[in-house]
Amino acid sequence: MDPTTGFCPKKNCPARGQSGQGHIGLHSQQEQRFLCHAGHTTFSARPGTVFSRLRPSAETVVLVVTWLAHGCPVPALVAALGVDERTVAAWWARSGRQGQAGQEALGERPRALGQGQADESRVKKQGSLVWMALALMVQTRVWLGGEGSEQRDMTLSRRLSERVRRGAAHRPLLCCPDGLVSSIRALRETLRAPGQTGQGGRPRRRPWRHVLMAQVVKRSERRRVVETARRMVDGPPARGETLRRRSQGDGVLNTAYSERLTATFRARLAPLARRCRALARQTLTRRHGMSLIGTVSNFGTPHERLGVAGGQQTPAMAAGITDHCWSVRALLSFHVPPPRWTPPTPRGRPAQALKRLIARWCGNHG
Repeated sequence: MDPTTGFCPKKNCPARGQSGQGHIGLHSQQEQRFLCHAGHTTFSARPGTVFSRLRPSAETVVLVVTWLAHGCPVPALVAALGVDERTVAAWWARSGRQGQAGQEALGERPRALGQGQADESRVKKQGSLVWMALALMVQTRVWLGGEGSEQRDMTLSRRLSERVRRGAAHRPLLCCPDGLVSSIRALRETLRAPGQTGQGGRPRRRPWRHVLMAQVVKRSERRRVVETARRMVDGPPARGETLRRRSQGDGVLNTAYSERLTATFRARLAPLARRCRALARQTLTRRHGMSLIGTVSNFGTPHERLGVAGGQQTPAMAAGITDHCWSVRALLSFHVPPPRWTPPTPRGRPAQALKRLIARWCGNHG
């Protein structure tokens, strides 16, 4: 137990969600409880993790989630371990929410992407079909995020573009989606920032500089690709070729990396497999599975193409997000901080004690 990495989860604590400030101490090693000197309360070391308020042992939960993240069917887990199907579904949902929160806390920090690719795939749902869109950074194979929708339309493209925007810094970027027409338009509308004009009023949003758009359009006949068209939509072709070579080396413009990521999801998430009877009854089932598999792929799956002299790397290691390969237990035990404390708005003049709390815990965070 490391008090420097803990944070107080109490709602009324002024230090809520903050760590490394010297206000967290060890209260009980045996009971795994911390002490918050700011709020004068004690709390368990499990809040913000999958194991919070769970009675089963952590080893059992980690074992089940590991098998789920690598494509093991739920009926096989029920038969092998003797656990209830609803219990497995609940652990799956917890792990999916934890994976999404961890991805947003660690993976959605702006960085130079170089080249990003996106792809959509159909997901079988009981009684209908839905679409799942994924995006990744080519050079490090980092999964940037995913979105789902019942329609393969502009709304889906915009939501995925927002994911890309949160993880992209204002650096030269080559965006290479598939042949969906709304993808280019959504990227153009999303990758914008307010321009500084020095005049009053709301500033006009201007496109990011050095953002290039390319598109790969495939034509199929009888379920086979017979023609592939590659074209630069925005930006000079020479500059796009330079960015492509920096991120992927030899080859041509393609969406092979996003399609390979989709294949990983299809192998590990049963509703994505073709010609199978494993249907997702609820949209949340697909969303939780996508978040869990994507996070495990980023932090816990070494990639043979990212190998270095000391061994293989995970996508998160190649992107500089972390310096080691995470186990599934480490992912489930990662403390996701809650929203920080919001000072109350008293009537009249605030007390001096409240002013000191605001200056201490909110002064550096706006």
